[in-house]
Amino acid sequence: MTSEPLIIGLQSKGRLAEQTHDYLAACGLAITGGQGREYTGRMAALDGVEVVFLQSGEIPAQLESGGLHLGITGEDLLREKTQDLESCMALLKPLGFGRADLVVAAPRSWIDVRDMNDLNEVCTDFHHRHGRRLRVATKYLSLTRQFFARHGISDYRIVESLGATEGAPNSGAAEAIVDITSTGSTLSANHLKVLEDGLILRSQACLAASLTARWSKDALSSLRHILDMIEGRSRAKEFKLVQFASSGDKSMARTLTALEKELGCAVQLDGAGGALHCPAGSLYPVMTRLRDAGCRHVSVAPLEYIFEPQNLMYDDFTARLNRN
Repeated sequence: MTSEPLIIGLQSKGRLAEQTHDYLAACGLAITGGQGREYTGRMAALDGVEVVFLQSGEIPAQLESGGLHLGITGEDLLREKTQDLESCMALLKPLGFGRADLVVAAPRSWIDVRDMNDLNEVCTDFHHRHGRRLRVATKYLSLTRQFFARHGISDYRIVESLGATEGAPNSGAAEAIVDITSTGSTLSANHLKVLEDGLILRSQACLAASLTARWSKDALSSLRHILDMIEGRSRAKEFKLVQFASSGDKSMARTLTALEKELGCAVQLDGAGGALHCPAGSLYPVMTRLRDAGCRHVSVAPLEYIFEPQNLMYDDFTARLNRN
């Protein structure tokens, strides 16, 4: 493998682009560039990375073709725009922002239509009554076809939406829709309801890696750097740093051993005191047991990063890469 940079594709504009920049900066991977008409940038902490700013729909295509090593965009787009996702890319990590649901929605006035089975009956009846198939407006053609097929629905026609999909039933362009929603308020404002079993996908921003790109030794090294920073930051959010002073007697040692075994605390002792990484949800019981064991000056602080010797996300991806 030759020496080539790692190329990461990020969305050029919009709320998801802003959230992506904030997320990477919080992981110590701040991005520079991308202002105005700039289409390239860099990762300030890592010289061997090139950043390309793209429209959201371009990122899956570039990952599929190998034009990008990494990309961050919504899982809905990654699955919609890729013919065979499993063979060409790996979804390394859901990032916890950009959350939205892809759903099937119908007019609220269809009081007898509660689920996909009801919709199937309506599709059949609609065809018999009107001599044409019921229309479903959506930007998600592939995911809609797959979902409807799983529910045995075939007597319908997709109308590709180029604008505000939720307005299609009111405008007469379609009878039902498949669309992305975060709160449901826009659907409600357009007198639509989500079918009870009409959830197609719970989407969020994902970090994806291409299996078809040319991965040089330097690119893999940069990937390990990026994944270590992301995992280190993610792991740190799950723990608190608890510091304490203790008498160092046998009861203290038993308490610390129990905390390690029962609650997953990582303990370090230093003379008459010590520190431990405490799962955030177990903070109060840990503090109580330290206090009962005679510990003094128990203090709690946030952690920035926790790094481990192994990075399973990196190991799993490189194993898949070597199999291809």
